[in-house]
Amino acid sequence: MTNIPTRHLGELAVSAQGLGCMGMSHGYGESDDAQSIATINRALDLGVTLLDTSDFYGAGHNEELIGRAVAGRRDEAVLATKFGFANRLGEPTRIRGDAAYVREACDASLRRLGVDHIDLYYQHRVDPDVPIEETVGAMAELVAAGKVRHLGLSEAGAETIRRAHAVHPIAALQSEWSLWTRDLEQEIAPVCRELGIGLVPFSPLGRGFLTGRYTSVEGLPESDVRRTQPRFADGNLEQNLAIVDKLDELAAAKGVSAGQLALAWVQHRGDDVVPIPGTRRQKYLEENLGALAVDLTSEDLAAIDAAAPAGQVAGTRYDAVNLTFVGR
Repeated sequence: MTNIPTRHLGELAVSAQGLGCMGMSHGYGESDDAQSIATINRALDLGVTLLDTSDFYGAGHNEELIGRAVAGRRDEAVLATKFGFANRLGEPTRIRGDAAYVREACDASLRRLGVDHIDLYYQHRVDPDVPIEETVGAMAELVAAGKVRHLGLSEAGAETIRRAHAVHPIAALQSEWSLWTRDLEQEIAPVCRELGIGLVPFSPLGRGFLTGRYTSVEGLPESDVRRTQPRFADGNLEQNLAIVDKLDELAAAKGVSAGQLALAWVQHRGDDVVPIPGTRRQKYLEENLGALAVDLTSEDLAAIDAAAPAGQVAGTRYDAVNLTFVGR
């Protein structure tokens, strides 16, 4: 599949589906660098251009990994990375958006990636103690210096997005969006569309849950973040599995997997939507890309919405502490 459609995040052209690389270094247990690099290269071979990472994933390891994977293929990739988490795993969470830190973080990411510019640079979470104007002003200086091409925000609130965009055009907002996380639909997505900002849904498969591959957390590594997330907790998990059962039925009728149906639903949210499902295995990469070929009629979309109605998912997407870092 080398004919992946192109979509635009602001003025940035990217493949209609990207690759989230977090799980290659962070969040889902042990990974294999050789396997991950092979998956990244397979993605490029198939026409995926948008590769998404952060300086936080694996304490910089993920950026280094992507740098090794794209060496010699830099022109084929649109590299997106993020800054903002000034802590390391196991430390209290600290978000920094001050100008000095923006400059420091960018230079460190460039070194780890082994490139001379970042195509899309996001603030990973908004710093409540620093005006967004200062943060985006410093990011705009990186654009002027040629270190960054386009700017993005992640999990920002509507008013913050407006203020940021007034300082410098924001190309993309990256936030969680899937059949079981639809928080941004009421206010944030409309603001982005008013301003011409593209939408980059992460975890479009509900952290793998919507594929139907996970019916309990027992088989997950002890370090897997899903063990701490309310939607995977006893009681909530069983209730949420009913969504997957309904998706399975609808998917079977179309001859696709539940995951492909759920991902196709996200792809159909609009031409300004570029989901970044994450995987470290070529098998799942190719399955995810298959969602691009799934045509959904208005009747299909209505049936999917009925199977996973907004607001009916049991449990919040993060614990109480992590919820405080989104929507600022």
